Amino acid sequence: LASGNYDIVSLQEVWSDSDYQYLRQRVGNVLPFCHYFYSGVVGSGLAILSRYPIVSAFFHAWSVNGYMHRIQHGDWFGGKGVGMAKISVNDQLVHVYVAHLHAEYNRQCDDYMAHRVIQAHDTAQFIESTRGQAVLQVLAGDLNTEPGDLAYRVLVTSSKLKDSYDRKAIGSAVGTNECHTNSYTDPTAAKQQPNGKRIDYVMYRIGDNYDGRLLEHRLPLPGRVPGQTFSYSDHEAVYAKLILKKSSSTSTIQNLIACSSGKEESCDRMSREESQREAVLALRESVAICSESLKQLESHRRSYTLMAIGVIIVLINLLELQA
Repeated sequence: LASGNYDIVSLQEVWSDSDYQYLRQRVGNVLPFCHYFYSGVVGSGLAILSRYPIVSAFFHAWSVNGYMHRIQHGDWFGGKGVGMAKISVNDQLVHVYVAHLHAEYNRQCDDYMAHRVIQAHDTAQFIESTRGQAVLQVLAGDLNTEPGDLAYRVLVTSSKLKDSYDRKAIGSAVGTNECHTNSYTDPTAAKQQPNGKRIDYVMYRIGDNYDGRLLEHRLPLPGRVPGQTFSYSDHEAVYAKLILKKSSSTSTIQNLIACSSGKEESCDRMSREESQREAVLALRESVAICSESLKQLESHRRSYTLMAIGVIIVLINLLELQA
């Protein structure tokens, strides 16, 4: 990070304040503007480092984030949410968002799917409502959801963000977690899926009156820390390079001429309608998942109530015997 090759860095799982302060000190010469999003019991783990000034920052906590009684799954204690930093780049505002959705833990028996779906929808709404006059919006983080999963579809269709990963351009599947080249990957998982799974993303949305394109998407770090036998993290870093420029009056006139011909307008309308259909389908599926989750919660509530009553009865009997 201190190499100076990056303009903005998004970090997750920085649980220790001392680690954050250490990182901040080491990269201060090239990334002098930093913000850590404090939240929950142990902190959100989210931080943004920037070459450009951070004008303001805000943290939006999610209303649903795991269960307090499942201590082995520590997501609840992190008080997770989505952090936003307004960054001034050449006198233009760029909104950078960082998030870390609830972990999956068990794909075959996923008790937290509804949590991630709600978090994804909440994040999409937050991004849309804070768009403002930003020339660019970027979401970078560990979303714990693979392309095609419901949470991914809800986030992309509702926020209108574009995934910076393009398999056609890259030529092969690229995973960011549980890759066989990572030292922290379980050997069994590496054999089952050598390329790993892609759950870490850089997504973007270009503002109105601006043209832009993605120049590069890659995993920038080597498989091992130089001189060591271990990797930098159990997740791979993701790098995306974007270029923006203000739309010229010529291109605006050309767009108006194209629209007047009806061809481009028809294509745009069809594209919008298709996006709306995908968003509606994803939201309907989300409602079904959340409804089923509510039924399970009601069943669990009854079970816990009966267990509590049983424990109280046993304690009362023990007290009577001792008396």
